[in-house]
Amino acid sequence: MTLTAAIVPAAGRGERLGPGAPKALRLLGGVPLLVHAVRALATARLVDLVVVAAPEDGVDEVVSLLSEHRLLDGEPGVAPAQVVAGGATRQDSVARALMALGADVDVVLVHDAARPLAPSSLVDAVASAVRAGAEAVVPGLPVVDTVKRVDAAGLVVETVDRSVLRSVQTPQGFRRPVLQEAHAASDPDAPATDDAGLVEALGRPVLVVPGDEEAFKVTRPLDLVLAEAVLARRRAAGVVT
Repeated sequence: MTLTAAIVPAAGRGERLGPGAPKALRLLGGVPLLVHAVRALATARLVDLVVVAAPEDGVDEVVSLLSEHRLLDGEPGVAPAQVVAGGATRQDSVARALMALGADVDVVLVHDAARPLAPSSLVDAVASAVRAGAEAVVPGLPVVDTVKRVDAAGLVVETVDRSVLRSVQTPQGFRRPVLQEAHAASDPDAPATDDAGLVEALGRPVLVVPGDEEAFKVTRPLDLVLAEAVLARRRAAGVVT
């Protein structure tokens, strides 16, 4: 039996969002971003377990938070969650969560807590592609802006063909041995911005599947305003979140 675990690295502070609580604990519709993200993963049809990598000094707080929102022990249609202490970097946190997984987990998803509105359908699409045989899978959207490459002086060198570019999101999915190999071979002095980048460095193929516009990353205050609008629209439509 193939089991799928979803890892949520949530130990960072997210300083671009402004002063205050760690980004994963900022409120969206009165609920922390982390809770929205975990719920989307836990209610996906193909996810069996969610592992949150929390700040080392905040493990108890995150355990209490997930318990309060009935996400810790699992229930019909909701995968259980567990919490581990994360590391100093996103890469460290994912590696620690990987070590906490049981031997029966074959597929691993990695999802940013800062993408709280990624729909469960996207989670299942990524997991399904890995189960179908892909070693690594990322969701991506076509780039809509004109993209220019510039030199050190800020002068345009070329206009890049955007038809071959994709803006990559999470969750990203992997065969567990591939992700473990990628982390073991990674250079701590040259961290990748996502786990797919570590797999690419091994020379392994990464498949891109269609992303979702609502899986955007909450990085700046303006992103939080947009997320509130999307959440309000969902609630008005009767979508529980």
